Amino acid sequence: MNRKEQKSESFLLGILLVIAGGFLDAYSYVARGKVFATAETGNIVLLGLNLAQGNFHKVLYYLVPITSYALGILAAEQIKAMHKNREESGFHWRQIVILAEILIVAAVAFIPQGELDIVANSSVAFICSMQVETFRKVRGNPYATTMCTGNLRSGMEHVYYWLAEKDRVSGKKALEYFGIIGFFIIGAILGVVCADSWGGRAALVCCIPLLLVFVLMFEKEEGKERQNLCG
Repeated sequence: MNRKEQKSESFLLGILLVIAGGFLDAYSYVARGKVFATAETGNIVLLGLNLAQGNFHKVLYYLVPITSYALGILAAEQIKAMHKNREESGFHWRQIVILAEILIVAAVAFIPQGELDIVANSSVAFICSMQVETFRKVRGNPYATTMCTGNLRSGMEHVYYWLAEKDRVSGKKALEYFGIIGFFIIGAILGVVCADSWGGRAALVCCIPLLLVFVLMFEKEEGKERQNLCG
């Protein structure tokens, strides 16, 4: 299968995944104690800050989601190792990751707000790290689905080559990166609106783009099957 047939790297799947990432980032902040659970740089900084200030009772609040994020990477790689070459079930290993993400996000919706927010945030951190580890490229270019710093850097890098070297391909890639960032913002807006309206239950809304990703990835399997028949 050539690269343009890689459904997991399609721009449409990238859009759906970053909408989910932006949604969960806003959701964890608005509905779960003002924590950005989808990326851990902020939590690591706050962990160090509280250690430096002697607020040891707050260390666990940040250490748990950081650890959950790390474990999510291991879980995604384990699923890949176990199922990459097993397609008898009709599922791609990436679909198994997405299915696990859907189930966990749905479960998070029913975790009571308040004292159990650390459980919800750790669960979100876990599944977001799985998503980031599993879906790492869009149209062959590296990107992140739950944070924007790397996407902004890559986008501006391509802007430079577009302006300095008149490279139209770089211009197109820059637009794709900024498009990804734009849809992340849309996801964040949806997360805020839904969290304000439905509180913890708002996480259920995020299952919609994830379900679409799960369904759309069947197209890859069908395309691969047709190629095998032709071969």
